Amino acid sequence: MRALVAYKPHDITIEDREPAASPGPGEVRVRIERGGICGSDLHYYHHGGFGTVRLKEPMILGHEVAGRIVEIGSGAANVKVGDQVAINPSMPCGHCRYCLENMRNQCLDMRFFGSAMRFPHMQGLFREEATLPATQVIAVPADLDLGLVACAEPFAVCLHAISSAGSLIGKRVLVSGCGPIGCLTIVAARHAGAQEIVCTDIASAPLAIARKLGADHVIDLGSEPDALRPFTEGKGIFDIVFECSGNGKALASAFEIVRPQGTIIAVGLGGDVSVPLNTAVAKEVTLRGSFRFDAEFGRAVELITKGAVDLAPLITATLPLDSADEAFRIASDRTQSMKVQLAFQ
Repeated sequence: MRALVAYKPHDITIEDREPAASPGPGEVRVRIERGGICGSDLHYYHHGGFGTVRLKEPMILGHEVAGRIVEIGSGAANVKVGDQVAINPSMPCGHCRYCLENMRNQCLDMRFFGSAMRFPHMQGLFREEATLPATQVIAVPADLDLGLVACAEPFAVCLHAISSAGSLIGKRVLVSGCGPIGCLTIVAARHAGAQEIVCTDIASAPLAIARKLGADHVIDLGSEPDALRPFTEGKGIFDIVFECSGNGKALASAFEIVRPQGTIIAVGLGGDVSVPLNTAVAKEVTLRGSFRFDAEFGRAVELITKGAVDLAPLITATLPLDSADEAFRIASDRTQSMKVQLAFQ
């Protein structure tokens, strides 16, 4: 079985690994067919990790994947051999205090595929086969594009962010940062009933895709750095701002354009930043973080399966596993890519 293994920055190798084990009770063996390169994968590729999370041993990358069932163990009644499936990479423990409080995304003993947060690392899913608990897979129609199915995990992140904001029906929304998460937040906000969606970025290419995915207005702050100034009038006009870039300046500017008693949802990860406390207090702004997902994964699969959302414009390239280095280089170039996927079969 071939797998894509990261050793250190700019050192990824396609290796032969032991075949996936035959499934035990309650398990399934899945042939991986599509895998999306995530921002965390790019951090491992370029920097060997992010923040305090660092590669300490070779690790198979990847967690945004979809595939097909090739073998099932006893008791795996939710799928059958031949089914196409979405794969949930998140495995909370189910018994810590946060899991018991229905905050499973905050699990104290979370296992998440393709993560160096634990040691030994939780190996990822950029491999040709994997044996998994049957509870981690959801069957999808046989004719559904598995590239779209592999987008369920990042879409679930955005659905969780949307749920943190309360009702969006009739609301004016700004999305800051139009990488894959920002663009999928636009899709989720549109589906949730936002009246108007404005998005910002410092590059034109991602803004073009954001418009295809449902943004009403796009603003290129790279060429028009003062373009948000009109939105500060009357103490700000946006009901909700989703900050998806993780940039400190972008977060600070969100306090200027959100209306009094509005909400800012911080989705993008970044370093420590300063918050304009006087503005936050005077305008009674709510600032919330949004981290990962839980039940939203199933909801993401449902929306994709029913055709309620069209994520096709997000996928800008699909390359074979043998071209993984090229795929990572393309995925790192925002001028030519949004979501780059690997084809394993």
